[in-house]
Amino acid sequence: MSYLEYNVKHVPTGFSKIFYMNWALILLLSTVAGIGFLMLYSVAGGSLTPWAEPQMKRFALGLGLMFGVAMVPVYFWRNLAGLAYAVSILLLLVVEIYGVSGMGAQRWIDLRFVRLQPSELTKITLVMLLAAYYDWLDIKKTSRPLWVAIPVLLILLPTLLVLRQPDLGTAILLLAGGGLLMFLAGVHWAYFVAVLSAGAGLVTAVFKSRGTSWQMLKDYQYRRIDTFLDPASDPLGSGYHITQSKIALGSGGWTGRGFMQGTQSRLNFLPEKHTDFIFTTLAEEFGFLGAFSLLVLYALIILFCVVSALKNKDRFGSLVTLGVAATFFLFFAVNMSMVMGLAPVVGVPLPLVSYGGSAMLVLLVGFGLAQSAHVHRPRGRA
Repeated sequence: MSYLEYNVKHVPTGFSKIFYMNWALILLLSTVAGIGFLMLYSVAGGSLTPWAEPQMKRFALGLGLMFGVAMVPVYFWRNLAGLAYAVSILLLLVVEIYGVSGMGAQRWIDLRFVRLQPSELTKITLVMLLAAYYDWLDIKKTSRPLWVAIPVLLILLPTLLVLRQPDLGTAILLLAGGGLLMFLAGVHWAYFVAVLSAGAGLVTAVFKSRGTSWQMLKDYQYRRIDTFLDPASDPLGSGYHITQSKIALGSGGWTGRGFMQGTQSRLNFLPEKHTDFIFTTLAEEFGFLGAFSLLVLYALIILFCVVSALKNKDRFGSLVTLGVAATFFLFFAVNMSMVMGLAPVVGVPLPLVSYGGSAMLVLLVGFGLAQSAHVHRPRGRA
């Protein structure tokens, strides 16, 4: 029996698919979202509006989308990967012309009933396309220069379009997520060493050029770097966000000040407390133990995805699951690094916790793809 015949005959059909879903993963996602609802209720001063209630509705919609995506055979999503990527690129181009601006960036398309952020959608469609590409490509060709150049171009195209909005956080996620998937697909490590070495050389050149005739950045851009390295140098200006964030993180101690007792968020010292900096609110109210507990939940989500991918004999299903897990990891790793002062503030939300529609819905669609791969993977032996 061929692998394709085996795959068709040994996957669940109809309503029985619901019993083959990764319910532990669904429980973990729901638990993390529940923590998000709790924190949004807290930062609103003990009210479901204006943030917690809409977030609950979006999560319910996202769960429905996840179940819907999971019920569709994974080979359908593989065949749709190219079209999905093309649509996301088209939407990024539409943003360039008709996009809605906010906070100094043009990132959204106003559809009247919702504001769509195409860059969020691109994170998943890029994973789909790269997984489909490496599923199609002969594994012996994975590290040959020509076949490495193609996915690099596929990654750079949306990254450059997103940088124009400008949205540095999403651009970093696209670049890092795409690179991680290439590595997981088997591209030789020497390529990544070369890229990291070139990056280190570029950073060194940027610093060495300061004050010279060949200075590589503008003066204000160097001042931003100075502020990142030493927020106290401009505590009331560009260093304000991270300074207040560190105060909130430190004031939580081991067990926190208590639910709805965080002074930094309650007295509005903490900026963007319901979006990018919501992790600091959690740490202030529930302390190190609360923050670490959330990190454990995130780690378990990654673990369940990796285990599912390793058990999957279908290369596309395995890679798309690992790609979704990598994207999810980058979300919370960049956000937590950002609010702790370990990385520049680039506007990356905390997944399933920060207030926001596009990011949550796209992530849950991504997990729907992982569930589809899990449900439709072959079981038993031929």
